[in-house]
Amino acid sequence: MFYFRSIPLFVLALVLSVQCCATEAIAQKKSQKSYKLSEGIVYRKVDGEKLELDAYIPKTGEKHPAVLVLFGGAWQRGNRKQLKMYAIELADRGFACFAIDYRLAPEHKFPAQIDDCRAAVKWIRKNASKYDIDPDRLGAIGYSAGGHLATLLGTTGEAPTEENGNVDTRLQAVVAGGAPTDFRWMPDNGKWAKYWMGGDLSEEPEKFRLASSAAFVDKDDPPTFFFHGEKDTLVPLIWPFGCYLKLKQAGVKTVMHKIPDAGHRRAAVNPEALTKAFDFLIAELQADKNSTDEKANHSKDTADEKNSKRK
Repeated sequence: MFYFRSIPLFVLALVLSVQCCATEAIAQKKSQKSYKLSEGIVYRKVDGEKLELDAYIPKTGEKHPAVLVLFGGAWQRGNRKQLKMYAIELADRGFACFAIDYRLAPEHKFPAQIDDCRAAVKWIRKNASKYDIDPDRLGAIGYSAGGHLATLLGTTGEAPTEENGNVDTRLQAVVAGGAPTDFRWMPDNGKWAKYWMGGDLSEEPEKFRLASSAAFVDKDDPPTFFFHGEKDTLVPLIWPFGCYLKLKQAGVKTVMHKIPDAGHRRAAVNPEALTKAFDFLIAELQADKNSTDEKANHSKDTADEKNSKRK
């Protein structure tokens, strides 16, 4: 469970943001502007809000794989600038990156956050030609709450249907750091999540299930890379480990990279973990075209099955 009493969430979000900004300057200098940055692009209008994203597009004349970048902050704090360092590093490696804002609790309860992420996936694919993106090579990376949303996108993606606007919401790769992935069991009966769920496990059991990435794992889920601090007391390692094991059992390519002596905030900027994470995305999304086509064909149309599990 989240140990809210030991680390105030606004402090955690602030420290994480400062750490990421400190490494951003290094990444930006290294890249020497190998990408074009377009900020404040509206990708969705909902509940009277305009949700924006920043696009980091490599300056090459070829089709790029794309990565959705999802910030953390317990679904109630943070913004699209928080993981700018991730986006810069990935853009420098040839990925078109889209760092998004999403609606926050407690004003907006679940499933607002994942609904916004799915809307962003659709927006990216609908605008693929404008940003020189290969729509068949789309991944997501996130940390903490953002890692949770990335895994939930991965395990609940759907083939095009009338219900989802005839746009594919499936991902081809996921990277999740410090990510909670199963909310169906809670030592405190989920009381900590009332601000997000609108109730505890007894009052909103279906919401807790629908938020659980591990509940929807099947063999057609995308390759997934987890990285996690072994000394993380905010999101203990056991939390994502269950989802990792389910993916392994389903035959999905998945990796769990453990970071010794790292807590929740240190793991977010661990150089070795991030290098391995970025290399994972390169291996899964920057393969040659024939390999990409094989991956696309391997993923069967499981929309009905996914829909039935989510209802």
